[in-house]
Amino acid sequence: MKIAIVTGGSRGLGRNAAIKLAERGTDVILTYRSQEGEAQEVVAQIKSLGRKAVALQLDTSKTNTFGDFASEVKDALKTNWQTDKFDYLLNNAGIGINAPIMETTEEQFDSLMNIHLKGVFFLTQKLLPMMNDGGRILNVSSGLARFALPGYSVYGALKGAIEVLTRYMAKELGPRRIAVNVIAPGAIETDFGGGKVRDNKDMNAWVASQTALGRAGLPDDIGRAMSLLLSEDAGWINAQRVEASGGMLL
Repeated sequence: MKIAIVTGGSRGLGRNAAIKLAERGTDVILTYRSQEGEAQEVVAQIKSLGRKAVALQLDTSKTNTFGDFASEVKDALKTNWQTDKFDYLLNNAGIGINAPIMETTEEQFDSLMNIHLKGVFFLTQKLLPMMNDGGRILNVSSGLARFALPGYSVYGALKGAIEVLTRYMAKELGPRRIAVNVIAPGAIETDFGGGKVRDNKDMNAWVASQTALGRAGLPDDIGRAMSLLLSEDAGWINAQRVEASGGMLL
């Protein structure tokens, strides 16, 4: 029995990944920022698959709360699994802000940085003492770290930083046999960034036209890939950037 922590697991790709992990036989602790009802729906769905699940509140931009969150994780592990260790960490929580360089505010920059880089670094740091040796960490990047689309300079740059950070994590955690990889989704039909890819027919058609497999990505495409990279089947994959974009902008 394995236990995964999935940040941002109440919606979008995190929700899908949490459910796919459960389908693979993994129990889940998922986090939500404000939508507790949505998070509990995911918990119920995971339990219907015969796995255990718990939802905990967490704002990954607020690093000063991570100590208390780690204590909540410890309590949840003891109460629900009679253990003090977990196995997998999916650093998925994120937001999207589209703004040209000349119009990006410092507030927007800080918001993106705190969630996509600083939060990932320090949350991982706080949780590592509770991770089993031989565990796995999956960080989340974006196709936008490889190709450039107007308005995503800060987001894309921070995702580039996450890709470098992933290699450093893999190097430093190697002695504990903890593998660390990063997945880079392409354009996916979710509510991310206002749901443009899902809801805007012109945007969806453009994405499809730029993708080798001829369509925009679906949440299942990413959830399956995330659950695979966090499984024993991917045990010898380490320090790698895996793009899951269907071949976008080749």
